Amino acid sequence: MQLLVLGSSAGGGFPQWNCNCDQCRAVRGGSPTHRARTQSSIAVGGPDDWLLINASPDILTQLQRNPQLQPARALRDSGIAGVLLCDGQVDHSTGLYMLRERGRPLPLWSTRPVHEDLSQGNPILRVLGHYCGVDWRELPFDGRAITVPGVDGLRVTPLSLSSKPAPYSPHRECPVDGDNVGLLLENTASGRRIFYAPGLGEITPPVWEMMLAADTVLVDGTFWTDDEMIRLGLSSKTARDIGHLPQSDLPDGTPGMRTMLSRLPARTRKALIHINNTNPILDEASPQRRELSAAGVEVCHDGMVFEF
Repeated sequence: MQLLVLGSSAGGGFPQWNCNCDQCRAVRGGSPTHRARTQSSIAVGGPDDWLLINASPDILTQLQRNPQLQPARALRDSGIAGVLLCDGQVDHSTGLYMLRERGRPLPLWSTRPVHEDLSQGNPILRVLGHYCGVDWRELPFDGRAITVPGVDGLRVTPLSLSSKPAPYSPHRECPVDGDNVGLLLENTASGRRIFYAPGLGEITPPVWEMMLAADTVLVDGTFWTDDEMIRLGLSSKTARDIGHLPQSDLPDGTPGMRTMLSRLPARTRKALIHINNTNPILDEASPQRRELSAAGVEVCHDGMVFEF
């Protein structure tokens, strides 16, 4: 079984369409140490049928670059057996519009709060009702696992995470369990497991237990420091204000993602995904990138494949 990294950037992509920071200018200028990236999305399964996890605004480009997702078994066909959304954010749900030509309702797993976000605050699911329709299946986050018809041997166990719901969520200022989930993805044939959490605001004891249970962790790499956007004059909010644990330790002593990853067993493969255009690790020659490499932490790029 494979996990395909379709997109590895945070919302906006890399380069971001309206950003002229040093890094976006570098990738536009053809820098050999900067690689363009589309917005965060993965697919799990294979060889012909896949679960799409998060539907990026860049989904059409991602499908074109990954022919595995188009097995061409019929005049109209797709390898996407269903879609699972970790949250209701724009960069994880807008791609659903691009799947509207499907000839039958789209199997879609999400928690009930995410379903509310995408039915009320940003009514994508209601719009799709005028096209292919949606076969919504409630995603549990109480320890129960789900299986995906068509993707044999895949078992998915969701876990509610501490993060922020979308800005248009009816409960934006009062987050609830299920606004955002991480996933333990298991190949039941091999027993190997990947923990996937592109939006992770805090490593709680249940999250840590799931990370320890995984052979590979694929987690939030959005920001290097908590005040990254503030220092660059791009926002008044910290990383944690918008639901992301930065890589660096925090001034209050809270361990950052790098410290937590260093505490995992040596056997665990560690990788970062959902990387913002301001994060210096996108420069493959930066000190920050060398620091990660020395610690055995990988930085995801589009097209990366994890076998499990």
